[in-house]
Amino acid sequence: MALEATHRAIDAVWRIEAAKVIAGVARLVRDVGLAEELAQDALVAALEHWPEDGVPDNPGAWLMATAKNRALDRLRQDALHARKHEELGRDLEAQQAHVVPDFVDALGAAREDAIGDDLLRLVFTACHPVLSTEARVALTLRLLGGLTTDEIARAFLVPEPTIAQRIVRAKRTLGTANVPFEVPGADVLAPRLASVLEVIYLIFNEGYSATAGDDWMRPSLCAEALRLGRIVAELVPKEGEVHGLVALMEIQASRLHARTDAQGRPVLLLDQDRGRWDPLLIRRGLAALARAEALGGARGPYALQAALAACHARAPSADATDWVGIVALYDALGQVAPSPIVDLNRAVAVGMAFGPAAGLELVDALIAEPALAKYHLLPSVRGDLLGKLGRRAEAAAEFTRAAGMTRNERERALLLERARAAASGIRTEH
Repeated sequence: MALEATHRAIDAVWRIEAAKVIAGVARLVRDVGLAEELAQDALVAALEHWPEDGVPDNPGAWLMATAKNRALDRLRQDALHARKHEELGRDLEAQQAHVVPDFVDALGAAREDAIGDDLLRLVFTACHPVLSTEARVALTLRLLGGLTTDEIARAFLVPEPTIAQRIVRAKRTLGTANVPFEVPGADVLAPRLASVLEVIYLIFNEGYSATAGDDWMRPSLCAEALRLGRIVAELVPKEGEVHGLVALMEIQASRLHARTDAQGRPVLLLDQDRGRWDPLLIRRGLAALARAEALGGARGPYALQAALAACHARAPSADATDWVGIVALYDALGQVAPSPIVDLNRAVAVGMAFGPAAGLELVDALIAEPALAKYHLLPSVRGDLLGKLGRRAEAAAEFTRAAGMTRNERERALLLERARAAASGIRTEH
């Protein structure tokens, strides 16, 4: 039992400290793939020593010191292989003088400012635009989330070898492209930060509404995205859009417990028991939104989406929601981040604010939009509006069509149930 408890402790420490260790080592070796390998060596060392010696008082510092010692050993070997003995002594002396104080003070405590700088470098490296979106997501979860390849594969319902290949290729691509391990300069910071936020929100959305599989949600991915978002917000505290994204995720995450019933079936927003919404997450989200607005980021895409979520969070009931205000926010969002999906969501709000006929007119204008051709929520929204107008047969057909387009089994069951309800004139409560 003691051994099992130690292994649980090691697993917990690794989840917390992995990103810091990899980031600290990557600054030395300038190679995230090698840094991860050396960090894994430190993890193996912990598995060997801690069951006998006990968990150290500062396990994160232990892992960091062990990994950096491995890094120095590797640098020493590389220098020897290159026959640069004279340079080696000077280089290692300089590195040792620079590295040790950088992460351990006289008491052995981690210096958060140095670790924060390294983490920020790792964030921008893992989310570099030179990588495909899928590769950025996988590498971010691996390096910053500490998730295993198997865990990432299960979360996204992708075969483990596929995820493993994505991670390997991502590391190789970063090396081939000579991507520097650094925070980008001010001239390119905005687009690079946008890539980071995109990756984090993609992870959150996959947890909030799973693309495929038997589960409506994967809350662990939402939690991981929230953790990453909070880290980035601490690392770049003056960037309003970062706080906007954190606000959006906090408020959306507040609804997780209310989004399914006791049988795991989806419960739509207007039917949710708002008493089950998490008030702490709502308060955190509203505070993050206020911070984004104070930094001048009120009109950023994430901040606007957070403001939309806040409208729902502040309303005591679905009927009390400020739908006219939501339409206005979608108007603003459509100006800064135009997309057919924004237009579809605006149509829903128009339908709630000004009646289903007004909403349906806007939805019908989107039917020919190529980007929505395979988007199951278009016929789903259309079915809802048709049902409210009493056009039950058409509504049932649209819900059935939407069910055929989704790959999520829970969502398919919900849509088929709504189709049956529309055909019989009974409103579903899910």
